[in-house]
Amino acid sequence: MTQEEKRLQESRGRTTHWKRWGPYLSERAWGTVREDYSPYGAAWEYFPHDHARSRVYRWNEDGLGGISDRQKFVCFALALWNGRDPILKERLFGLTGNEGNHGEDVKEYYFYLDSTPTHSYLKFLYKYPQAEFPYDRLVEENRRRGRQALEFELIDTGVFAEDRYFDVCVEYAKATPEDILIRVRAVNRGPETAQLHLLPTLWFRNTWSWGLDERRPHLRGRNSWAVEVNHYYYTPRWLYCEG
Repeated sequence: MTQEEKRLQESRGRTTHWKRWGPYLSERAWGTVREDYSPYGAAWEYFPHDHARSRVYRWNEDGLGGISDRQKFVCFALALWNGRDPILKERLFGLTGNEGNHGEDVKEYYFYLDSTPTHSYLKFLYKYPQAEFPYDRLVEENRRRGRQALEFELIDTGVFAEDRYFDVCVEYAKATPEDILIRVRAVNRGPETAQLHLLPTLWFRNTWSWGLDERRPHLRGRNSWAVEVNHYYYTPRWLYCEG
């Protein structure tokens, strides 16, 4: 029996909760029916990508290459900034069904490279352009094209010319169900030095703004490399950072 088979057996028997943490965090929660409170069911227009950085989700959270607990109370994901974008890259960008000439479509390059059944190991790859991300151009060009035309993809904008992008890889490995090692690596594929800000982010899903449960969790920085995580559903957890 392999170690992963043992973990699966323990998970099925509920003796050890190996699946408590996993890739349950969506890379995109904006524009979904779950977050639609519009009077006419216009989910795409009610909560577009432009709103996601400044509005609170009620039922979802999203992030790049992230993980969360099963209830999505505590979330961890990666945010990026190349020094040129007008906003942080915190979630996947795409077109709504009304914007795309072939309907709803994510305009990003990301890859789920590995995951064991208990999520004891996870690997995610995201390709981030060094040039300013062409949000407006992708929307405008795809909206202009008819149904019979090809889609206008991110690579068609030229932002990956001369390999001027970063390969950003996020890996997770569990020593125990609650002891998770996180490694983030970024590789510059371009011919010149380029700036990249890596912003690992820890946060709580907002469960207190809707009038059902006003208890608020707390994050406390204990020093320059440790954050204490206090959520009423769990005993205290810690995020430790190297360096």
